[in-house]
Amino acid sequence: MRVLIVTPTYQEADNITVFLQQLVAQCPEADVLVVDDGSPDGTADLVDAVTVQHPRVTVMRRTSKDGLGAAYRAGFAVGLEGPQQYDALVHIDADLSHPVEMVPQLVQALADGAEVAVASRYVRGGEVVGWPWYRRLLSGWGNAYSRAVLGVPMRDVTAGFRAYSIDALRRIDPLATTAEGYVFHTEMSVRSSDQHLRIVELPLRFVDRQYGSSKMSGRIITESMLTVTKMGLGRRWRRLRRSR
Repeated sequence: MRVLIVTPTYQEADNITVFLQQLVAQCPEADVLVVDDGSPDGTADLVDAVTVQHPRVTVMRRTSKDGLGAAYRAGFAVGLEGPQQYDALVHIDADLSHPVEMVPQLVQALADGAEVAVASRYVRGGEVVGWPWYRRLLSGWGNAYSRAVLGVPMRDVTAGFRAYSIDALRRIDPLATTAEGYVFHTEMSVRSSDQHLRIVELPLRFVDRQYGSSKMSGRIITESMLTVTKMGLGRRWRRLRRSR
């Protein structure tokens, strides 16, 4: 498969070089696109330094930080509308919490017939390492709430490490999404489910970042839950109208 790996970054200078070195070693034939939202710590410059040795690695320099969803849409547009003809697109975080050795596993799942392959913390064999109890509780509750409200069968609705076949991604149409924060992943889960795609979840051992600071905050969590509730109510209202 011809694979594009997309990773959005903001203030990841502590991790980006090691992450890219590991990724290139694991996936030497894949193209890697770093979408940087104007990181003031020089993240994009460090990507350029890696590119000298690994020309398959490129960076998209965005001038402002206007949301995770916008960064993903910019990266996905390259995979869907760029000059290269890709078979699959993978997205992964650059903070070393997602093990790069899982990328080939996710791509193989697509080769075996899946249309969406998810690295999941909440299937048998998955786990979260390094989070305090309250964050594990909040994440688990958030996933359970999202599944119930949205009617999505996935266990890890908010997973940020996934692979899509390009045909499936075109059906999902990520460029038409509207979510800006982490809830972008939830919106993609809903769209994948609504398209009745073949979704598989592989167990992920998620290890909390050791360097740099998390972008998660109370405001982002509140925004995500409000957005999920709004999406769920909208879906129920549309189903009610269709049933009349």
